[in-house]
Amino acid sequence: MEKILVVDDEQGLRDVLSIMLKRTGYAVTSVADGEEAVELLSKEIFDLVITDLRMPNVDGMEVLKVAKSASPETVVLVITAFASADSAVEAMKQGAYDYLTKPFQVDEVQLIIRNALEKRRLTTENILLKREMASQSSFAQLVGQSEAMQRVFEVVRKVADSKSNVLICGESGTGKELVARAIHYNSGRSALPFVAVNCSAVPETLLESELFGHMKGSFTGAISNKAGLFEVADGGTIFLDEIGDTTPSIQVKLLRVIQEREFRRVGGHQDIKVDVRIVAATNKNLEKAVADGSFREDLYYRLDVIPIRLPPLRLRSGDIPLLAKHFLERFSKESGKPVPTLTPEAMHVLVGHEWRGNVRELENLIERVVAFSTEGTVTGSDVEGWLHRSVAPQSQQGVSLDLTEEGVDLEGLVNGIEKELLIKALEQSKWVKKKAARLLRLNARSFRYRLEKYAIKGGRD
Repeated sequence: MEKILVVDDEQGLRDVLSIMLKRTGYAVTSVADGEEAVELLSKEIFDLVITDLRMPNVDGMEVLKVAKSASPETVVLVITAFASADSAVEAMKQGAYDYLTKPFQVDEVQLIIRNALEKRRLTTENILLKREMASQSSFAQLVGQSEAMQRVFEVVRKVADSKSNVLICGESGTGKELVARAIHYNSGRSALPFVAVNCSAVPETLLESELFGHMKGSFTGAISNKAGLFEVADGGTIFLDEIGDTTPSIQVKLLRVIQEREFRRVGGHQDIKVDVRIVAATNKNLEKAVADGSFREDLYYRLDVIPIRLPPLRLRSGDIPLLAKHFLERFSKESGKPVPTLTPEAMHVLVGHEWRGNVRELENLIERVVAFSTEGTVTGSDVEGWLHRSVAPQSQQGVSLDLTEEGVDLEGLVNGIEKELLIKALEQSKWVKKKAARLLRLNARSFRYRLEKYAIKGGRD
């Protein structure tokens, strides 16, 4: 239910607006002056503010500024009986959604409010994931024909429309986020946000604010009110990756969200209701963590309503040819190169490898093969070389420095090594960009430029 604040020193108009808005289904708070409104806006977030322009002590322009400063997403509608072009222009410059002159028709105000709140909702969604959804297809990124993966697909299809929480367990690199996305995009929530957060990548001191938001001034650096990821995911799905790395204090707050479907922002006093489906994932043994006291038993059972166990790649080696073909086609398309052919010997090497990094390791290897491939065929010795080759100067990697008549794609080789180093640095730093940049001795600007250059997405600042 959207929350609206009505600010007007004229009681009759204030009452009319309040009654009309409550009948429409909004939660309405009304105050008689700008001073009281400013105080309220410092404590509470509203979806929309309707404010008179001329009021004693604190006028509507100040209310507008405070509302937008406290929460830039808040929509503000200014009304006045003393309209002027200058005041209208100034109000719009300060971020007002619209400017109405008294007297006005109730139907007109209702339409403006409805359109304003719809725009706000769409804007909030677009900030996160509308652009992602265009490229998502329910099972497009999940590849596997083994019995183990077919069981996973069957569970996803059966539980997608359920409201129950899901816990995905599996080693790093097995594709837990892909399964979470498949659940979301096959559910009735698919048109609403899918919000992913890696709990181990966010410092403990910031994770609470990231998940639940904060109020202005609640801690050093909180210069404005901020909506948390649970608010952003309202109506959709939130994916809590590496849930086993959360601290006891965060676990308590997550338990309250699950039980009560509400939470408070850091420094806030108001409970915020949300309708969010939780999909969590971990590479840890949570039953063991419960036994040793590092993970709450009650939270574990709340999350593990629908368990999905992802098998490691070494236990589904029959899927490796299919995965390799999928990655070859994908990376070749992205780089504008012909799709290389893997010889039977090359495929034999791939199938026989241990793959401690699971599907992610295979994906990285195939990307490297495509980046460095100058021939149309990839042999078994080529794959063996890439599997056991560390990132080092080319002369140490066995790359010939002798130029043949055909020449060498110098730019492609250099770009391939640079991209590989960027990805390795991100993986080593658990996708925290600042740490990855330090590993490569790059400043933040240079690091961001290279990520954009190679279209490497994801990670946190």
